[in-house]
Amino acid sequence: MEGDKIGIDQVSIEKSKEIAEGADYGARRLKGTLFYISGAIAIAMSCFQLYTAIFGALTGTLQRSVHLCFALILCFLFFPMTKKSKPKQIPIYDLVLAAIGGFGALYVTLFYADLVKRIGNPTPFDVVMGVITILFVLEAARRAIGLPLPLISAIFIAYAFLGPYLPDLFAHRGYGFRRVVDHLYLTMEGIFGVPLWVSSTFVFAFVLFGAILEKTGAMEYFMKIAFSLVGHTRGGPAKVAVVSSAFMGTISGSGVANVVTTGSVTIPLMKRLGFKPEIAGAIETAASGNGQLMPPIMGAAAFIMAEFLGIPYLHVVMAAALPAVIDQLALLGAVHLLSVKFGLKGIPRKELPKFFPIFVRGLHFLVPIGVLFYYLIIQRATPLTSAAAGIVTTILIFFIQAVMGSFGWGSHSEKNPEEKGISSWRPIAQFGMNFADALYKAARMMAGIGATCACAGIVVGVVTLTGAGLNMTNIIVGLSGGNLYFGLFLTMVTCLLLGMGVPTTANYVIMATIMAPALKAMNPEVPLIAIHLFVFYFGILADGTPPVCVAAYAAAGVAGADPLKTGVNAFKLDMRTFLLPFMFITAPAMLLINTTVIEATWIFITASIGMYALAASMQGFLTTELRWYERAILFASAVALVKPGVMTDTGGLIGCGLIYFLQRRRVKKAEIS
Repeated sequence: MEGDKIGIDQVSIEKSKEIAEGADYGARRLKGTLFYISGAIAIAMSCFQLYTAIFGALTGTLQRSVHLCFALILCFLFFPMTKKSKPKQIPIYDLVLAAIGGFGALYVTLFYADLVKRIGNPTPFDVVMGVITILFVLEAARRAIGLPLPLISAIFIAYAFLGPYLPDLFAHRGYGFRRVVDHLYLTMEGIFGVPLWVSSTFVFAFVLFGAILEKTGAMEYFMKIAFSLVGHTRGGPAKVAVVSSAFMGTISGSGVANVVTTGSVTIPLMKRLGFKPEIAGAIETAASGNGQLMPPIMGAAAFIMAEFLGIPYLHVVMAAALPAVIDQLALLGAVHLLSVKFGLKGIPRKELPKFFPIFVRGLHFLVPIGVLFYYLIIQRATPLTSAAAGIVTTILIFFIQAVMGSFGWGSHSEKNPEEKGISSWRPIAQFGMNFADALYKAARMMAGIGATCACAGIVVGVVTLTGAGLNMTNIIVGLSGGNLYFGLFLTMVTCLLLGMGVPTTANYVIMATIMAPALKAMNPEVPLIAIHLFVFYFGILADGTPPVCVAAYAAAGVAGADPLKTGVNAFKLDMRTFLLPFMFITAPAMLLINTTVIEATWIFITASIGMYALAASMQGFLTTELRWYERAILFASAVALVKPGVMTDTGGLIGCGLIYFLQRRRVKKAEIS
């Protein structure tokens, strides 16, 4: 490594991309005519979304219908039926299925005026198209994310029919075939419900923003900034993984994408410094998961949360900000402790880029992000408007850069000094190719997300139709004995189990629909946003829970490690985060609810110390190896510090101080002897 050039292992990049792209974009790698046809459809989807983001979304049902039409078509084009399918070909039956599924979703748009006139009274053909669309949504979701979510949705559909035959605790009056299909297909309560609305507007806009910004080289810029800041410290590359993933999460909101982008650089360097492969992969996995917690882009689930709660997205961002920063600092602390424990050093400064020159050289990368924050925070615009402003700014800045490069000015002339002052179309052509590639990748990623949101909407639709939410509230209250903390524990376990096969967004939708009302019923004084953030956090933690954790598999591929060991070690690092969601319920001040600046600052300081103590307890190391009773005291102190309060903070600080004193004394004795 020399200057600002960071060496990258090409084999690692390809390995991680293969795993990650299979999860995010689909396993098919098309060439020739099929590539151009499918690519044109993907770009058309992104152009439609970009147009509606800038000039205003269509009527709710129309926007969702067109979005789902594209999503279903792309799912059948890019996600094969089985893993044994040929990755470079599309079978005839998939082309037929793509056409039928797309028409089923678009039917609502094509015959919108007629459907409005016969609301609640669908024709036999309406019912047929509804059945086709429901089945195709289930199959598209199965291809994109696996069997668990479609299976859960199918069970809920069966529940809608079987209500009269179930035990009293689960029973309802039951609904006919026509009524169920009508509710799930022709209302905004089922497939075309809130999850798909969010996918078709806010989420796509932010994914597209991240895709365009990534093609400009912004991700590499953030990586270099992270290396210049913390690369020289103990275990430098591990800390770079944490810092850069926080940057990436602010843009992408995807844990797997973070692993692909940062892990191909940081994991080989961590191994070079002495980290075991499974530990290096685990650190990158945990860091990439943490990136999803960082505002303003926290994945599709956060946007759905704002819609469920009926509050501006900015309120969700503000509530999530303090816990996210505390959690990032705790992960940095855990990584530092691991580095000290194993005696690992950082990268020599001479091999690292210098902060100020790198920072100044890439200031233009910060302009679109600044515009995004300005509209979101200062102007308090909607997320869609804010993302659209960020997209337009990004396109303008880098188009201007390309034009300057075409005349031999700026960075283009620096790389090709002999062409200075000579006109060339290459920079503009490259800009066009990068822009088209960003549109293409954004659509491929959103195809799976759109199908997932539509599938999750089926669950929500059945719950609203049957009143299952009230039944589940009674069940949960009965199981927990009305005890809020036991109810929270049940919710946590359910989230983790569900998350082993269901992605974060669907996990949140299901749990927020079923569990959140029950928790609110147990204690009406708990802010509803605290309950939803509780579910959201454990949904993200579940995404990294072994044995199903795609990010860990991608990281393990780069590290050359066992995926299960990587996942287990990542889960150990994530254990420090398990305390935070419980604090949302017991201490809403952590979410900046009914608090002051001084109180929030004190919460930040004490909770950060507490999370560091928890990390030390989990790693069994502070300044030297911790004895069992020291770990127990540190754990108790961490719990006390994370929960705001004079008594708990005092007790926690005394406990941490005592262990630190004992550790330092033992280290001095060892040095003397």
